[in-house]
Amino acid sequence: MAVQLLNVGTALAAVGGSFDDVAKLVVYVVDWSEGKMPALGEGVARAAARLGADLTKPVTLISITGLGEPDLLVEVDATAVLD
Repeated sequence: MAVQLLNVGTALAAVGGSFDDVAKLVVYVVDWSEGKMPALGEGVARAAARLGADLTKPVTLISITGLGEPDLLVEVDATAVLD
């Protein structure tokens, strides 16, 4: 999860934005279960610390059976509003 959020941060910075501009995050997790919450929380905390960002935006978590690449377990979709 940390890598995906860092990638979003890089994309936002490339267009002059930051996580302050994010209106909504959707996190897709393969075979989600409550037991995965600690690892997800740790990944978010690591990314937030590295980005110096508040990642407590509205977040939707969706459990899915798989992603386009079999090795991937998490995908992050961010909607940002830039002037």
